[in-house]
Amino acid sequence: MSGDTSGTALVLGGGGPVGGAWLTGVLAGLTDAGIDLGQADVIIGTSAGAVFGSRLACGQPPRELYERQLSGADRIELRVTAAQTLRFLWAALGSRDPERSVRRLGRAALSAARTAPAAELHDAVRELLRGATDWPARALRIAAVDAVSGEVAAFDADSKTDLVDAVAASCAVPLLWPPVELDGRRFIDGGSRATANLQLAAGHRRVLAVVPIPNAVGPHPSAHQQSTDLTTRGTTVTLLCPDRPTRRAMGRNMTTNTRIPAAARAGHAQGTALANTVPETWHT
Repeated sequence: MSGDTSGTALVLGGGGPVGGAWLTGVLAGLTDAGIDLGQADVIIGTSAGAVFGSRLACGQPPRELYERQLSGADRIELRVTAAQTLRFLWAALGSRDPERSVRRLGRAALSAARTAPAAELHDAVRELLRGATDWPARALRIAAVDAVSGEVAAFDADSKTDLVDAVAASCAVPLLWPPVELDGRRFIDGGSRATANLQLAAGHRRVLAVVPIPNAVGPHPSAHQQSTDLTTRGTTVTLLCPDRPTRRAMGRNMTTNTRIPAAARAGHAQGTALANTVPETWHT
């Protein structure tokens, strides 16, 4: 056990369109079962979690986020080629050292000449945010990874960047989207070295983490490892990840839009069933 902790943090991980759909289902299921997500003192979002965390922090209710997944209203087309996938895997798996692995990904992203124009990413993010384009009054932190150093940065309302840029950086999947430049530095997807960045919740008394993909590609700490690290420091962590039926519903390709409604429904069922595992602090 380490020093004093205070407050609560809601951590939302990345997982592409399909993982994001599951995440919204879990949030709606928890809410329907009596969990007050509004009790979180801060929302920490990575990639898809940055998108839905921003919308949640800006006042969009979990039920609305979930129903839009069922209707296909938040659909986004991602065209991932086999060549992009192979280059990503080559970069991420080319070293057993976590620091070298993430820097390899950063170099690959910086050197890629055929990624989509930066404007396309910003346009897609702006559309997905559904009007949540200004930093909310509620505390919100968005994770992205420095493409050169491999370090994780957390952007918030005090940062010298706007919310759309921060979320775009968090969603800039290497080799699919170009790195996003913020304050003279270029950033890639916040999940490049840890899919949910639970370490950013250090110092909080309780953490509720909803993580669609608990393991990043490469030799990086899993959400379970990060949860254990926080627990040893005195934080109570509730970690929710897809169960086996949910993984079947989600499939292997996290960009397949046809899987989105089923993933959302599976998330809702899982969130409802697991609500009783969430500490009383979070209950209405």
